[in-house]
Amino acid sequence: MWETGKTSQIAMEMRRYNLAVLGISETHWTQAGQKRLATGEMLLYPGNEEDNAPHTQGVALMLSKVARNALVGWE
Repeated sequence: MWETGKTSQIAMEMRRYNLAVLGISETHWTQAGQKRLATGEMLLYPGNEEDNAPHTQGVALMLSKVARNALVGWE
């Protein structure tokens, strides 16, 4: 998912297959957080909080708009 545009491509495939929650492996982002896409999906991803940390944390979740609204909390 390092390449530009991969998140929107994954969201498009998620809508195509009518999925509410999708686990994504091999993300390897350095910071933990969440990102809401323009189309309404939410990407939740773990990572190292340290500066210059290696890209070792590699699983993320993408939630549909409906699943995003049902989410109570995430740490």
